[in-house]
Amino acid sequence: MEFDTTVTAVGFLVLLAVLLGGTFTSPMSQGTKMMVAGGQVLFLALALLLGVKHGQYRATH
Repeated sequence: MEFDTTVTAVGFLVLLAVLLGGTFTSPMSQGTKMMVAGGQVLFLALALLLGVKHGQYRATH
């Protein structure tokens, strides 16, 4: 399976939807949910960026 931009974006959005869906349906206070959701989005974006950069490095070396 080749990961192009479309496949990567769809995978990222599906994973984000699952994580945020679980967070917003949990019995936490609204403030806690928002902090956790923000952390999840930041972590997923950072992991995606590092994964793409690592893939670019592996493809060229």
